[in-house]
Amino acid sequence: MTRAVHDPRARRPHGPGDAWVDGPQGRYWGRFGAAGLLLAHPAAGVLLQLRAEWSHLGGTWGIPGGARHDEHESAVDGALREANEEAGVRPELVTVLGESALDYGYWSYTTVLARAVRLFEPVIGDAESVSLRWVPFDDVERLPLHPGVAVGWPAWRTELAELDPELAEAILR
Repeated sequence: MTRAVHDPRARRPHGPGDAWVDGPQGRYWGRFGAAGLLLAHPAAGVLLQLRAEWSHLGGTWGIPGGARHDEHESAVDGALREANEEAGVRPELVTVLGESALDYGYWSYTTVLARAVRLFEPVIGDAESVSLRWVPFDDVERLPLHPGVAVGWPAWRTELAELDPELAEAILR
């Protein structure tokens, strides 16, 4: 893993979607919802991000993602943008396979399920990541996971296998 040329400790300026939203199910980041990229590669597993201690639920492993910019940014576009900003995931290296959404009505989070076209080294692009690494499918549950990833992982793992035959072979061995 490498670090971006710019200072990764520097925070990005806030956009119109960067704010907390409160509702009956709790408080969540992203006025227009949020999205993240669960990127899988048959030989390497999934790309995970160790969240900085200062961030919400810091010290846990999650997926690159964050607030959607505005009401017009799709979940896929938001997830790809965030993964590029946080982990150096270039959109041309990603094949989107599907989406898994959690929707509370007043706030939603979409996990974009995708496959890496080829294996690449992730790059820490901002202060939100302490570490980025490819984690073998069988090792994901051994990490201290972000609660949302811990709940979603079993279903996402199954969905990835159903959506891509080569990933299925790697996941089910």
